[in-house]
Amino acid sequence: MATFHHQHHHYLSVDLRQLFHRLTIASSLSILCFSLVYLLTGCYESELTENAGIKAPTRTFLVSGSGWPYERNRASIVKDIATTAGKREFNGRPGLEANSSGKELSATRRLPQALIIGVKKGGTRALLEFLRLHPDVRAVGSEPHFFDRHYSRGLDWYRSMMPKALDGQIVMEKTPRYFVTYETPARVHAMSQDVKLIVVVRDPVSRAISDYTQIISKTPDIAPFESLAFKNCTTGQIDSLWSPLWIGLYAQHLEHWLSWFPKTQIHLVSGEKLISDPAQELGKVQDFLGVEKIVTDKHFYFNKTKGFPCLKKPEGSSKPHCLGKTKGRTHASINPEAMQRLRVFYKPHNQRFYQMVGQDFGWQ
Repeated sequence: MATFHHQHHHYLSVDLRQLFHRLTIASSLSILCFSLVYLLTGCYESELTENAGIKAPTRTFLVSGSGWPYERNRASIVKDIATTAGKREFNGRPGLEANSSGKELSATRRLPQALIIGVKKGGTRALLEFLRLHPDVRAVGSEPHFFDRHYSRGLDWYRSMMPKALDGQIVMEKTPRYFVTYETPARVHAMSQDVKLIVVVRDPVSRAISDYTQIISKTPDIAPFESLAFKNCTTGQIDSLWSPLWIGLYAQHLEHWLSWFPKTQIHLVSGEKLISDPAQELGKVQDFLGVEKIVTDKHFYFNKTKGFPCLKKPEGSSKPHCLGKTKGRTHASINPEAMQRLRVFYKPHNQRFYQMVGQDFGWQ
């Protein structure tokens, strides 16, 4: 009887150990399964959170701290995506960014696809600043003067002057001297046969006076306008080689450009309409560049004091934004008789220009 009791106790101990072992295995498997479910659920939720954080960009027409009613361009969108998904390098190349799907997004410096080539004192600065409101336009703020002054530096130097841009964005610059520099058309053509060219033209008489006004602001002791514009004030013989007058021979300069580029690649902007109706002129330029019409009349108002359009006050700014003090300034006083002689001088040149471009700008 004692032996039976001992054997029974032995078998019971073995059964308990086996049960405990099985419970331990079951518990471990449960914990493992729970951990896997938690991990998979957590990753899925994390992915949803990341994807929810990368939304299609909304256009706010305001750049923080700039005071400009400026649509957000895609460079800022790339920055936002990089902040959300993290910056990475691809193939050891710095400066490339990725979104959460691993898709490569890069902003690079490239040669311009469009140039504002003229004319000086025609309204090129205003046009450039207005175009820079567009999210698909990336433009150099200063004038590179590559094709007229720095051509020997080479295209790599020129490219380095350009702002970084994404695919689909148009890179452009403005240097008004290009229009009247003889070597420039061939040099531009050598860079790109497909580049789009924009010329802002203005009544050549008022343009010359504006040019002279700028000159005397820098050199107040310069000779009077009349003595520079005329070889002989008595006979009225005009010095057409004097730069402020020579620039206004638009037909002569355009003819040289047309020997290198077709008219379809050259868009003319009315300097007068750029002041009186900037939205209309900007609409035509946006069509020419092949970008969506985003810059419209809601961006402008006319400043009666300056006699020039300004950008409406952006939200969060205390003041509207106008161009610099030199824009819309009072012109130098010119003898009316001298002005009339200049109008007679320019009339045949203007008529020839109208015929070349198929447009009458109405300059009297």
